[in-house]
Amino acid sequence: MSHKNWKSLLHYFTKGEIVLWGASAAFIIVSFFLFDRINYSTLAASLIGVTSLIFNAKGNPIGQILMVVFSMLYGAISFTFAYYGEMITYLGMTAPMAVFALISWLRNPYNGNKAEVKVNRLKRKEMLFMILLTAVVTVVFYYILAAFHTTNLILSTASVTTSFLAVYLTCRRSAFYAVAYAANDIILIVLWILASLSNASYLSVAICFAVFFANDIYGFFSWWKMQQRQEANRACI
Repeated sequence: MSHKNWKSLLHYFTKGEIVLWGASAAFIIVSFFLFDRINYSTLAASLIGVTSLIFNAKGNPIGQILMVVFSMLYGAISFTFAYYGEMITYLGMTAPMAVFALISWLRNPYNGNKAEVKVNRLKRKEMLFMILLTAVVTVVFYYILAAFHTTNLILSTASVTTSFLAVYLTCRRSAFYAVAYAANDIILIVLWILASLSNASYLSVAICFAVFFANDIYGFFSWWKMQQRQEANRACI
């Protein structure tokens, strides 16, 4: 990337966003060298994941491309600890849904700006449909994960529930996608802390999701402001 492109990229993000990404990356790198130092795929996945979140917070489709890459790497990491729920969720649901989200975001730019998606408000009927669909997915995945003898079955099922809500809301361009991901982050922090009790290297994954939690909270407020701005602009037309 040329110096001009780097300068353009730095101007694209606010100072606060640059600090957030920098601090997040630093936490991930430090935790990796403290607790892991072996599985560089974990480090790569974490850095790609946190970078996708800062782009997602801007409503930029690049975030969804990075999310596909993160999902593939994270699915492989989950397999190593028999967290089949995480593996199936990210490889079979999050990655494909990120592709659909990418298409949706590209088809719905705000005022022709492909670097910012048009934020959508879900109507009550769709919210009810989403809740019903999530309940069905939860029940189905519970039995699938039980058949695979998934470690920490209840928490893994809860992770599927929050992940499905997150990817659905992402596809539908709702600001609340970040709230669902934040809820998922909390569950994943607990799951990987439990995993670290038998293998301390997994503690770096738990810290990774703690960093993701902070980024998802920021993502919600960023989208909320973006939604208010977009709706105010439409009202003025």
